[in-house]
Amino acid sequence: MRNTPLNILMVASEAAPFAKTGGLADVVGALPQALQAQGHDVRLVMPWYRSVRKNSGPVRKNRSSLAVPMGGAVDTVAFRQGALGAVPVYFIDAPELYDRAGLYGEEGQDYPDNALRFGLLSRAALELTRKISFVPDIVHAHDWQAGLVPVYLNQHLWRDAHFAKTGSLFSIHNLGYQGQFATEALVGLGLDSSLAAPDRLEYFGRISLLKGGIRYADRISTVSPTYCREIQTPEFGMGLDGLLTSRQTHLHGILNGLDDDLWSPATDPALPENYSTSNLRGKAVCKAALQDELGLQPDPAVPIVAMVTRLDSQKGIDLLIDTWQTLLDRKIQLVILGSGAPDYERALTTQGQAYPGRVAFSRRFDDKLARRIYAGSDLFLMPSRYEPCGLGQLIALRYGCVPLVRATGGLADTIVDPCDRTAPANGFLFQEQTGTALIEGLDRALSTYHQAKAWQTLLRYGMQQDFSWQRAAAAYSDLYRRILSDRSG
Repeated sequence: MRNTPLNILMVASEAAPFAKTGGLADVVGALPQALQAQGHDVRLVMPWYRSVRKNSGPVRKNRSSLAVPMGGAVDTVAFRQGALGAVPVYFIDAPELYDRAGLYGEEGQDYPDNALRFGLLSRAALELTRKISFVPDIVHAHDWQAGLVPVYLNQHLWRDAHFAKTGSLFSIHNLGYQGQFATEALVGLGLDSSLAAPDRLEYFGRISLLKGGIRYADRISTVSPTYCREIQTPEFGMGLDGLLTSRQTHLHGILNGLDDDLWSPATDPALPENYSTSNLRGKAVCKAALQDELGLQPDPAVPIVAMVTRLDSQKGIDLLIDTWQTLLDRKIQLVILGSGAPDYERALTTQGQAYPGRVAFSRRFDDKLARRIYAGSDLFLMPSRYEPCGLGQLIALRYGCVPLVRATGGLADTIVDPCDRTAPANGFLFQEQTGTALIEGLDRALSTYHQAKAWQTLLRYGMQQDFSWQRAAAAYSDLYRRILSDRSG
């Protein structure tokens, strides 16, 4: 069975480049292609959002409709087919649910019918496999939006011959987003009210679609080994640590990958000059160009410390604000790109304006500017409270921007501090979520920065590391086969 190709159905609410709000889209945009390259037959199902139309490429609308049993009735929806590289992508086309300005809500408010929107996605994805004559060996569901996929398989389809040998994997990308709804939502989802029980979907008087995925999937994965351990503790478990601990023998941590072709300073067209480990001259050019673009004082010797981030408490933005004066007492330039909580945006705008020529805060997300920041900066700061995997530190490594991160989740799994003598260093870690720990980490990094030879060794090693999706896809393949072995045994 080890080398036998599998039929894999992926179900997710977003995937790059079609629709994206965060790291989930990057994973779902890359993993299916990496699995397909290893010989599997992968199909991806996601909603046909209004925004997808601009990014979908050629899409064919299927002439036949899809019958989806929901809430005692049968909903009829259309579906469209596109492609993600060589991977077929099926878009569930239900305009009354998905033809909206946002993916999950607008102006900071979730859509009130999100339970139905993503319950329909989960059931429609399963019903679609009959329509396209695809019998899945594995259904891989991602985050709360697809959390009902294992529930429907377990509660409604367990006797269905089409799914008789189908196993399920549920991936948690961020336990902080749980898909909580009133228990009355079960009726519209076509699920029995008995599921509103503590050992099923009930979560503090409501139901949680994320809990449903955890409870009913054959196995569960998270996006890094350390995060997998962390979420089994009260500190990081978000009220689900007991359930996760009870399923620990079926809980796995697989580190996310990075698309080497998409993120490469040697070929990135957004950079003023490309570079590689064999010729780093272009990185100095990128630094000078970044200082000029952002109105920073032109100085090749001063280290640029950068953040490309969502402005959210998870990301430790308050730690940055609280230590602002101490940070700027060091001879550094600070570059921040991101948007999010209005209070953080206002604070960074005000504090940044007090340091013209030394601080540049851009209150938006701009992919090309982000790439130029990675390329032109020296240190990349991630003081996260928790970080399931993290993509920023992996990109920073590829672009020779040395990470300074808090030792949590995927950050702890990917960054090796010089104090750790068991492996070559590629960045700097600090342990405690305190300003003192952050400043101590920064001082250690700056000390190394001023030792040119040591800094170059650190930088080059990070650029050469393999965090490709091929590695992650191989780990998922092994896990899929383990699920099927469990079921056949």
